[in-house]
Amino acid sequence: MPTAVVTGANSGIGHAFAQLLIREGYDVTAVDLNVGDGLKSLQCNTAQLDVSSPDSITAFSKSYGDGPLDVLLNIAGVMAPPANDALPTVSLDTLTKTFNVNTFGPLLLTQALLPNLLKSKSPKLGVMSSRVGSMGDNSSGGSYAYRASKAAVNSVFKNIAVELKDKGVVVVIMHPGYVNTPLSPGSLDMTQTVMPEEAATKLWGVLKSKGLEETGRFWHREGYELEW
Repeated sequence: MPTAVVTGANSGIGHAFAQLLIREGYDVTAVDLNVGDGLKSLQCNTAQLDVSSPDSITAFSKSYGDGPLDVLLNIAGVMAPPANDALPTVSLDTLTKTFNVNTFGPLLLTQALLPNLLKSKSPKLGVMSSRVGSMGDNSSGGSYAYRASKAAVNSVFKNIAVELKDKGVVVVIMHPGYVNTPLSPGSLDMTQTVMPEEAATKLWGVLKSKGLEETGRFWHREGYELEW
């Protein structure tokens, strides 16, 4: 049975990804900082994991053991309210909290579980980014911490893709589009908004379709490539 770890699985896209992988026959370990009803409802292994805490990551990797890991999906993310993430208001605290979860967490969890990924015959590594992290596509400004954290995670996972290509690890950087989740509750007012289940299904299709020749690239849920 193939194996998968999904972060941010208590709600939103992470929860939808975990459900999808369970249906597809994966042995899923679903994790989240919040062990709420969403996580508890999943018919799979679950654990509490604070991706912003190196100690929590170390404890989780030890509990996971030394078996192979076929899919690691770094989905957990945070976004400060726009009023707190603007040029006049953004603080070091907001920047630090956002980067700890959105950028440093995925890197350090990938580092911790890399021995497991390298035991897989066809490992895939996904990270949830956002189009707002694209510098070439930035025409609106704002969202300083969130935007910068996603630009940084793009850089980190492009770098990981370069280093792990010879080891057979396919890295997929994902943009979900507008999705109705707790992270962006106002998104229903926007066009092209989808529910988490549709976003996860389309992103899973993108991830499954990519091989080493396309590793380390930035993809929209609809399947087209995004600029950095």
